[in-house]
Amino acid sequence: MKYVFLLVLLCIGGAAGLMGAIIAYRWVHDMTQTPRIVPGERVFSMPAGVVPRGAEAVIPREQRDVAAKVPNPVKASPESIALGRARFGTFCVPCHGPEAKGGVTGPVATKFIPPPDLTNGDLQRQRTDGYWHSYIVVGGAVMPAYGEALSSQEAWHVVNYLRSLGPGGAAARTATRAAKP
Repeated sequence: MKYVFLLVLLCIGGAAGLMGAIIAYRWVHDMTQTPRIVPGERVFSMPAGVVPRGAEAVIPREQRDVAAKVPNPVKASPESIALGRARFGTFCVPCHGPEAKGGVTGPVATKFIPPPDLTNGDLQRQRTDGYWHSYIVVGGAVMPAYGEALSSQEAWHVVNYLRSLGPGGAAARTATRAAKP
């Protein structure tokens, strides 16, 4: 009887030890079983009918031609361009580079498809302010959406800054004045 009792105790102890080992294994390896999402890996689209900060309706990426017709409500002033430059430095420089020349001038751009040269005169003529605003707010093929990080007003300031970088922009006029004796 004594041996049966010890055998039952040994079976119960073994079962408890096995259950404890299973729990410990699952506890330690729990993170390897969960899905991993790397920042920038997925771009989540904004739900339909949302009004972001700044209270302007977001036109979905699929309606880029509609967004391209939206006029720029922010007048290009030195203050607007300065604010746009600051926001560009925060959100856009990692990919487009400090001078918006694209290619691999930005530290992140070396890992992805090189972005375009935003100072290019042909690109500046092809894209409307509304198109660029839409691209900043809802993103593009490779570019993430910044509609949750920037207000619509701030995105318009970035557009004004980008326009100032193109041929005939405020930056070009300033550089020409500085070059004259």
